[in-house]
Amino acid sequence: MTLALDLLLAGAILVVAAWTVAARDGFAACFGFVATGLLLALAWVRLGSVDVALTEAAIGAGIGGVLLLNAAARLRGQETVDPGDVARPWQARGIAALCTAVAVALAAVLLALPVPAPGLAPAAAAALPPTGLGNPVTATLMTWRALDTLLEAVVVLLAVIGVWSLAPDAAWGGRPGPQVPPAEGPLALLARVLPPIGLVIGLHIVWAGADGPGGKFQGGAILAAMWVLAWMAGLVRPPPVGSRRLVLALVAGPAVFLMVGLAGLALAGSFLALPAGFSKPVILAIEAPLTLSIATGLALLLLGPPARAA
Repeated sequence: MTLALDLLLAGAILVVAAWTVAARDGFAACFGFVATGLLLALAWVRLGSVDVALTEAAIGAGIGGVLLLNAAARLRGQETVDPGDVARPWQARGIAALCTAVAVALAAVLLALPVPAPGLAPAAAAALPPTGLGNPVTATLMTWRALDTLLEAVVVLLAVIGVWSLAPDAAWGGRPGPQVPPAEGPLALLARVLPPIGLVIGLHIVWAGADGPGGKFQGGAILAAMWVLAWMAGLVRPPPVGSRRLVLALVAGPAVFLMVGLAGLALAGSFLALPAGFSKPVILAIEAPLTLSIATGLALLLLGPPARAA
């Protein structure tokens, strides 16, 4: 029964992914992208990687899907197709054959791996006790891959700056996104009921990430979604991009992370090294402002560039 469900899930992923690639309408392709991400999240759950599943559902399918839908809405009616840019039938078949060959080769390599497959999981588990954390994923991201995690937070900040740079000169310093009138009906009800629940769930996911599935990116995505929901219902207004509190929320996480990394040079002998015996409280102290910065950055990415004066 389990094998049948796994085969059904794998087949659904392939079918939906192929349909998404073949879709000619931008909105249809975006919805296919979201559906593929959610199916991949289920596949990661079946593989026992709940952290990856949460990230795929929240960031890949959730935030990524909304960004693509936003882009498709902005480009709708402006898309022009040059006949010279349309692939000829033999080109399309060649690309399809190449993609199929790559997929078959990857599948053959994976099937040829020994069982259990070699990896660094035993080494990561053996080095887990000194960190005081119960989740090897969080321990890996905040210790051995701390530089990678720092750069990921910086990328979110740079992405927001890139989006803001698209604002017209007259709107610079204003509020991002269009002005939304107060909503009525189901949207207004959801915007009043869901954010308190989402706030608790998001913070719980961040806190639980120290010892179980969860973390700052997953929790931050949920917090960003709740804020955007309240904005869509007209219950809150985004602050001006020149607001000091907004800028502080954006840079707090990377700044604290960087300061801890520099402190590691003096206290532990290397950049981003954590002092022995204090790893867990230091990591939690880093993740709190990182969650704020990630949630703020993701929400601002969804709102888009400043569209009106403050």
